[in-house]
Parts: sequence; C-alpha cells; structure tokens
Amino acid sequence: MKSTTNRRSFLQKALALTSGAIVISKTGFSFNPNANQEEPTVSNIKALGFQWETKDPFLFCVHHEDAFPKGNEKMGPAASLSGRDLGQDFMLKDGWRMYHGRVVPGFPGHPHRGFETITVVRKGLVDHSDSLGASGRYGNGDVQWMTAGKGVLHAEMFPLLNQDKDNPLELFQIWLNLPAKNKMVDPHFKMMWNEYLPKITSVDNNGKKTQLEVAVGRLGNEKAPAPPPNSWAADPNNDVAIYNVRMEAGASWKLPKAAKGVNRTLYFYEGSEIIVDGKKIPHYHSADLREDVDITIESGTDLSHFLILQGKPINEPVVQHGPFVMNNKQQIREAFEDYQRTKFGGWPWGRMDPVHDRRLERFAIHADGKEEYRSI
Repeated sequence: MKSTTNRRSFLQKALALTSGAIVISKTGFSFNPNANQEEPTVSNIKALGFQWETKDPFLFCVHHEDAFPKGNEKMGPAASLSGRDLGQDFMLKDGWRMYHGRVVPGFPGHPHRGFETITVVRKGLVDHSDSLGASGRYGNGDVQWMTAGKGVLHAEMFPLLNQDKDNPLELFQIWLNLPAKNKMVDPHFKMMWNEYLPKITSVDNNGKKTQLEVAVGRLGNEKAPAPPPNSWAADPNNDVAIYNVRMEAGASWKLPKAAKGVNRTLYFYEGSEIIVDGKKIPHYHSADLREDVDITIESGTDLSHFLILQGKPINEPVVQHGPFVMNNKQQIREAFEDYQRTKFGGWPWGRMDPVHDRRLERFAIHADGKEEYRSI
C-alpha cells in the first residue's frame, strides 16, 4: 500500500511541475514542454545572404540587384571588365556583377529538371532563350514562370539597352519544387505581364499607404494569372502565393491569415526596420510567420519593401545536385545521363549567351508559335 501511494504521489508531483504534455507513442513516453504553449506569430528571424533560405514547397530565392552602367554596342557594360573573374563573376564590384556572362551579364545556356523557376523582375530587362525554341524579353514588373519538368536548357541574359544612361536591374528568382508525380512532365514557359498582375492599395487610419502586387496566387478577391498546368501552385488548395509589398514610412497593414498548414515567410529587403506583430525585423532579414492568424505589420521611419512566399508543403524527399532537383540519387544520376545524351532537346541558338535585337521591346515567342508583344 505504501509503495502504491508513493508512486501515485511521484506522478502527481511530476505532472504538477510540468506545463507540457506527455505523449504515448509506439516507442514509449515522450515529453513536449511546449505542447500547451501557443505557437508564436513570428519566429526564426535571420539575416539574409545572396541566396535566401526558403521553406517547402520552395527550394530557394535569389535577390539580384545590380547598378549596371551604360550599355555598349553589344549590350554589355560600357565599362572596363578588368579584374573580374569572367564566367564566374559573383563578387559585387562597382555595384554590379557579370555572373556567368563574358560579354553581356547573365546566365548563358544551362539545364534544369524537376522543378520550376519563377522570375519576378522589379527593374531592368531579361532576355530568355530555351531549348524548346521559345524566346522573350521581359522586365519592369513582369513575371516569367518556367516549368522545367523532364528537362529544359535555357539562358537568362541581362541586356543593357540604354547607351545614354545607367541600366539598373533588380529581380527575384524563386525555385518552386514539383511533386514526384509531375517531375517528368513536359517543360512549359509562361509570361505573366505586369499589366495583368493585381495591384492592391490599402490605406491605414493615419492615411499611410501599403501597396501590394500579387505575383502568384490570390489575396482577398484579387487573383494573379493562372500558373502553368502542372505546377504545385495550380491546385488552389495548396495556397501558393508570392506578394511584393511596399509600405510608406509609418504605415500599418494587416496580412490576412492563410490556410492551416501553409508555410509562410517574409523577406525584408529594403528599409530600416519593420515591426511584425510587435517584433522588430532588421533590414535584410527574414522571418517565418504563423499562417492561421492575421499578422499586423508596421513600417519603420523609412519606406519599406518586403517579399512574402507561402505555400502548402509537398512533404516529399528532396535531392538536389546543381540544376537538378529530384526525389532520390538515382534520379539525379539519370538526369545527368539524359542531359549528356540529349541536351534536353538541343540548342537552336547560334551562341550560348544569346541576346535579342536591341530594337525589340517586351515580347514572348512560345514553342507552339504563339507570339506576344508589349511596349517597354
């Protein structure tokens, strides 16, 4: 009797001293000290580098910002390239980089398989060419969406069209994963022109403005153009969205809640600081946001810009090697073998770093022959 009383007393004291929960599983007892605590609305605040860490279903995001000088007759920089590691120039020198370009900055022909690229261009222009025979020039607010699927070879060059003034460039390239069932679909190239992207203006009680661009997905009643058909974003239940937000100094705005289980991250890239549900986020930092509650965001003493990525996770294994993203190592080996054997359809362009005629404005020529033209 005494032994039973002692055991009961021990359990009562142990439970009284804990604010967590004891969970019984197949492997026995486990203790979670945070089980009864409410999930924070803002967490995982961290500094940003050149390549931004993202959460499933995204793979990563890169923020390119280059103060390119005037262009020359070849649409490259009218400036000395001395001291640059041409072909691998990722060091910011004089405010800009050549990346893998040797004459024109950018990324000459390179392969992809198993995911999608979403390129959001705030300033400047990008020349696209691919192994399907598609080509285009886009920028100044446009979004290009490319499903690599079973394999595509493409080039992304940054033509410096202006010979009488500088050519600033700013863009985000976001890698969005494909689920296993869609990793080997046919490649797809789509333009989402700036003119058709929803723009939302919110005014707070003090008359301060917050302006939002819905690059992907929807916000309230505003919906971006449909994504490619085999994208993870094509299913509205996956709640994939990309918002680019501009807040006046001192403005306040409430980000509406998303679906339960969605991953949502804020990337603060311009301004002094913002306050997110009471937490200060310094310049060039990211923060994970709780998805199932409204989040209040306040701008600091300067104009603020930030990007929001959100989406339901795919929850599948990810194996990445360079430009290939698959579910296991064997599929990565097969991707390399297929690329070496087929070049994913070959390369129909005369050079690996093609740029289009200087006189052309924004346009897209698709693999099926469809043509689109927009003014700059």
